[in-house]
Amino acid sequence: MAESNSPGLSSVPDVEIDANGLFKYVLIKVIDPSNENTYKCIVRGFDWANYHADIYDKIEEEIGEMRMKTECLGGGRIQHDRLAKKILVYGYSVGFGRADHSITVEKLKTAYPDYESITFSNEGY
Repeated sequence: MAESNSPGLSSVPDVEIDANGLFKYVLIKVIDPSNENTYKCIVRGFDWANYHADIYDKIEEEIGEMRMKTECLGGGRIQHDRLAKKILVYGYSVGFGRADHSITVEKLKTAYPDYESITFSNEGY
């Protein structure tokens, strides 16, 4: 299986995170129901979420309305410094485990091509 874009999947933004601050995030696999082998990974992170599951539950419902399936691949935290143009991805979700931060970083680099530093660490919570 490889990440791919079908018409339905291409309508789902790869990255939606808060503009600044420290917040929880989840890495989600969105699956095209017409072909279970067609999917893409998306990053969602918001400071309103008390738990990683709060984000996943909201996104799962939104994607479900588009008739696609989701799978949470894990979570962590994002430190987003908009003024310095830096993003640090780290930590893990107690409920979902540690996301593959390297995938998250690649998605963020595409979404924020003018940033000076987008990195990750597997340290910390």
